[in-house]
Amino acid sequence: MEATTSPKPVRRTRRRSADAIPPSRYTLRGAASRGDAPTRLSFLVLGAGNIARRQVAKGLLFLAVEIAYIAYMAVSGVPALAGLVTLGSRTQSRRKIDGYWYYDPGDNSVLLMVAGIAAVFITALFLVFWSYAVRSAYKAQLLARETGSAPTLRDDVRNITDRNGQVAFMALPVLGILVFTVLPTLIMMCIAFTNYDSDHVLLFDWVGFRNFGQLFSATGEVNATQFTSVLVWTLVWAFFATFLNFFLGLFLAMIINRRTTRFKGFWRAVFSLSIAVPQFVSLLVINQMLQPEGAVNRLLMQWGWIDQALPFFTDTTWARVTVIVVNLWIGIPFTIMQITGILQNIPAEQYEAARLDGANWWQAFTQITMPYLVFVLTPYLITTFTGNVNNFNVIYLLSGGNPTPVGDTAGKTDLLITWLYKLTVDRGDYNLGAVIGIFTFITLAVVSLITYRSSASYKDEGGFR
Repeated sequence: MEATTSPKPVRRTRRRSADAIPPSRYTLRGAASRGDAPTRLSFLVLGAGNIARRQVAKGLLFLAVEIAYIAYMAVSGVPALAGLVTLGSRTQSRRKIDGYWYYDPGDNSVLLMVAGIAAVFITALFLVFWSYAVRSAYKAQLLARETGSAPTLRDDVRNITDRNGQVAFMALPVLGILVFTVLPTLIMMCIAFTNYDSDHVLLFDWVGFRNFGQLFSATGEVNATQFTSVLVWTLVWAFFATFLNFFLGLFLAMIINRRTTRFKGFWRAVFSLSIAVPQFVSLLVINQMLQPEGAVNRLLMQWGWIDQALPFFTDTTWARVTVIVVNLWIGIPFTIMQITGILQNIPAEQYEAARLDGANWWQAFTQITMPYLVFVLTPYLITTFTGNVNNFNVIYLLSGGNPTPVGDTAGKTDLLITWLYKLTVDRGDYNLGAVIGIFTFITLAVVSLITYRSSASYKDEGGFR
């Protein structure tokens, strides 16, 4: 008998895509272990290695940035970091000198916090720049040894505008995100760990996780029951506001796109007009129309359809349904414009082939239209869901968060974003508002990332088949 041997298990290796970028050989570890004297000197004096390889302009630029950072830290950075730790201690005071009163404004904790966080932020940016400068010196060393000379300034300019043009084009947007998004988010997160409220406007202190404990406590003006109620309603609102707009907009877009529908351009123009009307105006008008003495209730009572005013904003269920329905009038036109363009891009040959195979309209919709729309519109739906979680205008201008139970800081139609606004602008409790802002960010990040990474748009970036 022949001996049988079990097949050896095949080891699967992950194939590297053809456009994968290999790791750079110009690393800080390489510069520290294999760099020569000028390169290692660049760890302390930026630009030293570049100047030694006749990259004078680049070396002087690196050195100038280092000198500017050191000067900033000596003059403002170190005091700002110290102020970030203490958040100030001097209160407002006055004293009389030669018959005149002189006022000392004292410390402002908000300004000290912003200055301190800015110093940390600038330090982080400098560390990134320092890493780039050291690796640039090491790169110049290797290229000078391999080719006989380091790249000139002209070569660097040509490289950053041609081969690595994406770096130049993305630099300004990334800087804008860091300054106008990341930095304010960091400031908000820091405020959540202070007692910055209506009783501590100018001077406040670090209090650790006390604000988080208050949010999850069973008692108090802001408590766990209220937070849970607002969070659940926010997610329910975002779900209905997103998917009702999507499916009803899809329905109307498909009706307009039918071959038998006449005056397609007219109907699209009619829905586009509602987009042109400012939401601020339309929502305030609708708010007045739906009041107990508004036009809607007056007309219904005159016609004898109702005996008393409908509680559009005084009953919880009525108010929540009202804001969802009114939001349809605002959101459906946007969905129609989005879906109309996509429907016109679906190849007509697919529908013709389905017809020849005997498919009915429902099979064509579920097998061709809907998969294509979901594949293309998944990022749009995630963005819309995120926008609805933060949909301040519709809630604040239409219902104002009402109805609001006596003693509560949030109404029954308040979202996290409108509750945050009321706590900060109306009540001055910026610390609790910052805590709610953190949880809003966490909720949106988790939902968006999980949804997108589970979608076909992420798993099959090559396109719809």
